[in-house]
Amino acid sequence: MGSNKPMSAEGTYFLTLTVVDWVDVFTRPVYRHIITDSLAYCQREKGLQLHAWVLMTNHLHFIASARAGHHLSDILRDFKRFTSRRVVEAIIEAPDSRREWMLNRFEYAGRNEIK
Repeated sequence: MGSNKPMSAEGTYFLTLTVVDWVDVFTRPVYRHIITDSLAYCQREKGLQLHAWVLMTNHLHFIASARAGHHLSDILRDFKRFTSRRVVEAIIEAPDSRREWMLNRFEYAGRNEIK
């Protein structure tokens, strides 16, 4: 999920995190709030330094680094794990006409992930 391109020797990166099959998940506020809340938590508690970010309907771009003593790869791992699970829970709970279709896409991708 995504790419990372070094921007400086200090460990600042431009990152793109994408939704499976480019599904337009973030068209609904409930799903966008999960992302913004998770980013804020990672800034507060995990050492994430966000320099700029933009959330699109099916992907997230950001420029980020980690505070001293933290590793950006660890922060990203935790961010992606938590947000993906929370978004799926919200899809299950929220009334969404695309619920079954999205869950099927995500389940299929999870079962057929290249290892």
